[in-house]
Amino acid sequence: MSCDISQGEVSEVLKRTGVLLEGHFRLTSGRHSARYLQCAQVLQYPQEASRLAKALAGRFAKDQVDVVVGPAIGGIILAYEVARHLGARALFAERQDGAMALRRGFQIRPGERVLVVEDVITTGGSVHEVIRLVRDLGGQVVGVGVLVDRSDGQADFGYPLQSLLQIDITTYPPQDCPLCKQGLPAIKPGSRPEGCGQ
Repeated sequence: MSCDISQGEVSEVLKRTGVLLEGHFRLTSGRHSARYLQCAQVLQYPQEASRLAKALAGRFAKDQVDVVVGPAIGGIILAYEVARHLGARALFAERQDGAMALRRGFQIRPGERVLVVEDVITTGGSVHEVIRLVRDLGGQVVGVGVLVDRSDGQADFGYPLQSLLQIDITTYPPQDCPLCKQGLPAIKPGSRPEGCGQ
């Protein structure tokens, strides 16, 4: 399984598919930024999603992965595609009563080797929650795979982390945001409710 894809090639794919948004954004953390990554944009193109997922799967090809799991919504398509390339099962975790859970009859059997995937990480909060869930169910986490790591090297999951692209996006506390000082309205992008986005 080939994982020959450079960060430059990944960056080109993400730019071409409209992943990087420009404007004034209010992030999950409460901080503000002039740029935002909407990875769902690339996942709407099956050929591009498959290419990126194959490259990510290649990083874990020797880990004997039984199950690939990602947090809903960002990790659903990615988990499916990575699992397809690894010959593994694909699951997604979703919130139930405020906590990540497996629903819809999904199961992780004790001892199964599990790869956790996500489209983009900043603080890695959702990934940490999925890791806890997998361990609580008796699964053995083998690593974490992400399309884009924008944690500036701060994400530490206690397991090997592989990303296809590392990118640094400048953020500001609201009181120091130059875009706010210009009077530009901030929008909350993403699919999660206020206080729960990237």
